[in-house]
Amino acid sequence: RSNFCICAAAADSSQASQSSSGEEIDRLIDKLRSTDSQLLPQIVAENVLAFDSKFWLRLATRTDLCKSEDDKMDLEELASNIMQLVERIVQKTDEKIETSTDVLMAILEPVAGSKNEEIVWPPRDPDALQRVRKVSLFFAGYLDDGFLAEVNAQLRQAKKDADKPGLLALLQKVLQLYAATFLAKTSYAKRDGVVDEAEELLENIISGDSEAWDSMIRSGVDLGGGPVKSVDLRKMAKKRIERIFLRTEGGSYKQRILIEYLKEIERSVDMVVAAFSS
Repeated sequence: RSNFCICAAAADSSQASQSSSGEEIDRLIDKLRSTDSQLLPQIVAENVLAFDSKFWLRLATRTDLCKSEDDKMDLEELASNIMQLVERIVQKTDEKIETSTDVLMAILEPVAGSKNEEIVWPPRDPDALQRVRKVSLFFAGYLDDGFLAEVNAQLRQAKKDADKPGLLALLQKVLQLYAATFLAKTSYAKRDGVVDEAEELLENIISGDSEAWDSMIRSGVDLGGGPVKSVDLRKMAKKRIERIFLRTEGGSYKQRILIEYLKEIERSVDMVVAAFSS
């Protein structure tokens, strides 16, 4: 396993942007369109994490809006070329990834850098965690119980070493991102056209950065002037935990991590309520 030199930096953490703006996507499309065919593979490789559903939707929209048939054909050909290049990159990645350690190192890389580089926490680069999130989504198919076991093994080692707070914080963030991404796949907030405000608030918290939980809870619950009763928010969290118990393998890392994530939210709710009471 790679050995990292760890140091923690006292700095304000900045929340990375959740998604690329339309202007950024348009700039990328224009750049790809003007790139020489021989250089296109390099540009695609450098931006491989940007080719998400929003990118393809925007490219399709621009193709439909083309006024000339030539422009439309150019964009259709560009889309085809990008798809082929991305497929090759994914195939090569599949060939290189042999162990859960490889996957974890790839996910940590935006913050950890290459071997023997320091891990600074919070990251000095405000976009680093967003890149970690994107890499995690890229490797979603590999995030099985073997991967979670690897993260937990490294967490235990980092705690044992006691001098690696940066690595410890980063590994914990990886598990939080895993839990948030998994839990956000299913929404219970809207049923039969009616929005459950407590469930909606919970889902926003689940998807939000953990550093923002307290402020989201304070502004969302009735004690802080919000529309949701704190008891209802806690009730929704308990329901989620019950679902996880029923729908995941008992004792698995997946079950433990998802439940712990929801319990962290419960604890945050309790702390905010206690603060209001005092």
